[in-house]
Amino acid sequence: MTAITASSLMALRNQILQQNSALQKAAATGPAAVTSGVAATPTQATPVSDFGSALKGALQQVNGMQAKAEDISNSYERGDTTDIAAVMLAREKASVGFQATLQVRNKLLSAYKDIMSMSV
Repeated sequence: MTAITASSLMALRNQILQQNSALQKAAATGPAAVTSGVAATPTQATPVSDFGSALKGALQQVNGMQAKAEDISNSYERGDTTDIAAVMLAREKASVGFQATLQVRNKLLSAYKDIMSMSV
């Protein structure tokens, strides 16, 4: 399992921004361009599936980090592990991953609301 890095989060952000700008362009050109196939090209359909799989993978990574942090915390509470630094580090990694996931969710919801408020 790969770790969530700043570059992967930035790549997800860039994909969201590109999709948002493509949707804004499609809305600005009107429904005639969308039905004629100008705005809906096959190359635009590919990032949608890639974005979905990247988002799913990121969520699975965050879930894995949280499960690992919980296991290490339980191990420390049982007395199996005495390294408090490793326990705190795992918990902080899980916390940062969760906070990043919340920020991505908030941006997605904001983009969705912006798209829904556009006049067609």
